[in-house]
Amino acid sequence: MRQVLLNINCSPTISQSPDGDYDKFILGANNSLYPNQTLSDGDTLISPSQIFELGFFSPGASKSSFLGIWHKATPDIIIWVANRKNPIIESHGFLILSNDGLLILNTSRSSLIWSSNISGPVSSPVLQLLDNGNLALVEDSTTDKSNYIWQSFDYPCDTRVPGLKLMQNPDTGVEKYLTSWKSAEDPSPGDFIYRIENRGFSQMVIRKGSKKVYRSGAWNFNGDFFTGVNQFPEPSWNVKTVFEKGMLISISDPYNESYVTRMTITSTGFVQRYLMNDKRDSWRLMYEVPGDYCDNYGRCGPNGICRMHENPECECLKGFVPKSLNEWSVFDWSGGCVRSAPLDCEKEDGFLKMEGVKFADPLIFIENSSMGLSECRDECLKNCNCTAYADQYRSDVSSGCFMWLGDLIDLKLFGADFSTVPYIYIRVPISELGGNTTDWKKKTNATPEKVIFIAIGSVFAVLVLGLLFACMLLRMRRKRQGYYIIDPLLFFEPLQETNRKLFLTDLKRKREELGLPLYALATIAAATNNFSVENLIGEGGFGPVYKGNLSGEQVIAVKRMSRNSRQGTEEFKTEVILIAKLQHRNLVRILGCCIQGEEKMLVYEYMHNKSLDYFIFDQERSVLLTWPKRFDIIMGIARGLLYLHHDSRLKVIHRDLKTSNILLDEGLNAKISDFGLARMLEGDETTSRTKRIVGTYGYMAPEYAFDGKFSIKSDVYSMGVVILEIVSGKRNRGFKIPAYYSNLLEQAFLLWKENRELELMDPCYKDSFDESQVKRCIQVGLLCVQKQAQERPVMPTVLLMLSTDDTKFPPPNEPGFFSGSCSNTAPIIASECKEASIGVITMTQEQGR
Repeated sequence: MRQVLLNINCSPTISQSPDGDYDKFILGANNSLYPNQTLSDGDTLISPSQIFELGFFSPGASKSSFLGIWHKATPDIIIWVANRKNPIIESHGFLILSNDGLLILNTSRSSLIWSSNISGPVSSPVLQLLDNGNLALVEDSTTDKSNYIWQSFDYPCDTRVPGLKLMQNPDTGVEKYLTSWKSAEDPSPGDFIYRIENRGFSQMVIRKGSKKVYRSGAWNFNGDFFTGVNQFPEPSWNVKTVFEKGMLISISDPYNESYVTRMTITSTGFVQRYLMNDKRDSWRLMYEVPGDYCDNYGRCGPNGICRMHENPECECLKGFVPKSLNEWSVFDWSGGCVRSAPLDCEKEDGFLKMEGVKFADPLIFIENSSMGLSECRDECLKNCNCTAYADQYRSDVSSGCFMWLGDLIDLKLFGADFSTVPYIYIRVPISELGGNTTDWKKKTNATPEKVIFIAIGSVFAVLVLGLLFACMLLRMRRKRQGYYIIDPLLFFEPLQETNRKLFLTDLKRKREELGLPLYALATIAAATNNFSVENLIGEGGFGPVYKGNLSGEQVIAVKRMSRNSRQGTEEFKTEVILIAKLQHRNLVRILGCCIQGEEKMLVYEYMHNKSLDYFIFDQERSVLLTWPKRFDIIMGIARGLLYLHHDSRLKVIHRDLKTSNILLDEGLNAKISDFGLARMLEGDETTSRTKRIVGTYGYMAPEYAFDGKFSIKSDVYSMGVVILEIVSGKRNRGFKIPAYYSNLLEQAFLLWKENRELELMDPCYKDSFDESQVKRCIQVGLLCVQKQAQERPVMPTVLLMLSTDDTKFPPPNEPGFFSGSCSNTAPIIASECKEASIGVITMTQEQGR
């Protein structure tokens, strides 16, 4: 026997592998591997119902290869990787099943990459890929083929599919959890894990190293979901849990051939649940967590509560005040809250009853299953460190007592209608409860002396806090000879002595409009290495864009307004106000801004894959965007635009939708960015007009370019241009090939009329395209770019046409800027050859981010 050392993640290491020679065996569409057969690079095992496939793959542009399992219809969706930590580099791999049941992944007889782990030799071993995606080793001589000797489900990677159990069993020491990929091109274990945590009560948590970044809240035994997840499961949800001694031992989705689902933790720390469509050829995102700002662990600090859909989202619990007024005034809530008046164990306090609240994280707690709520209350009052109590919230107890000691962390308010979550009772001074004085006197046996003392103490506390707040304002406002306000919407304009009385009211109103954290210039400078050239990742009309790291953990993108920026203060205000109020997975997320002196910066989530134009217009990078991925991007942009036009609280016209303003995250998911030129329409308003025409040549609708009229239909026009650019891999502006077409829209329209529209297709995805989808996208794109605005569809119709096969579309009319007969010497706007001068238009340039 020869000694080997393995470096793997999804399977444990072993110390031995058997000797022997193995014969090459070419496999066809087979789901089984027998002893001495070899699965080589290029061969695959396919599950009986053609759902899953096992073989070798190279993720993205990586030159390394791995042995893994993927969905056959969507090969880019990998559910399991054998050699995560040990890639095959510059060589071909082959998988062997030995006579005694050992799986061995080699590149040569002297290079062992990975091996399975079994307790002992197996007679007549067979390796099978099952329809649920499990790679299982069975003994062929037994009748019970469900008794697996080894299975991939015991070693999960980043994805949970039906049948795979996540576990935490303290009795056996077995724990199974998901670990993210390091990046889209590197399946080695990344920074994030998704696991069961049994501490006080059972919940799911996402951790980045030792740091907790998200938790699901306790399990609801009546409703079969986690109480901290406000996105209710889809109809296919039928999760199976196993509880023992009040602890969650395992959680899984039962296998159901009618539904194909998966749950994945991404390399950026999001857990996403997908459902495959009826045709089994694409996926639909059902929900993801963290799903909003309030899902971020400890968003509002100790004793703060995060309120969904409120602005600002953080506030202190009743009876608490901000620990640092200065930090809270700039939307930094991390310091949390402290009690406005300390608890006094010599006197009885009261409890504030709150419903629709995700329970605080049980960091320090006491639980007693034999107590009722009334006894729990009395016990909490006896303990000076007890800050809250609630039902024990377990299936094996009728009521029970759960008490929190110390600070309350990660509270989230859903609302009173979230009635499936039990009440939590938070300890506060009696003075904070209000109501009938006599009632609480009776409950606490309060004497007149106690009442006077509490009243005086409360008044004194209010006076002290008011004085501290006034001192803070004076220090903030006094600068040189005038007064300055730290208000992001007034940009440090001097506040005259005569106007100081209006300061507090105006500041509160403006900040409520903003609802964004403010970062100090020093913080941003440190994050971007003092705006070094090495951190520069792009430049647009606003100014340069830098990559940065906040506290060595969170990666950000910083847009810094340059002195000669074509966009000014108004555009900056617009982007801050609009994008802070817009929340959608297909819109880029703004994290905050920095306004100090003449510096104006926007802080965004970092997009690992830059912008869409970075890929589709580059001959080498364009091959990375297969047709399924391009179609997903088109659908993502459409969903984002639908939200802006119809589903958000504001009716927003983007006015500068283009491929360079579509950013791609680590999973190549589309996110619309750059809202500096966006405008809101009021009420039933559908169209507006401007004398200052801004935008990008090639994406402007005709009515906007010449008359300054913009509406949701002008965004639809831009959407059509983007669709045709994604399909063709060509720019509409600067169109050169073939020379007898004046622009891309003209080529697409004329090819469509002759039923030759597939000639428009980018040849780089010819091996992965869906003919009906490509044709549908081209026709929808042409319907979007019709010259007359009233003929263009609205976004709900666009999304419907893109997502359904059997919908009959009307034939498109001529697109905007259609020449019909102009030669290659004609201007780009060929349909208006005599009116091609548009010198009055202010336009941004197409530049990558």
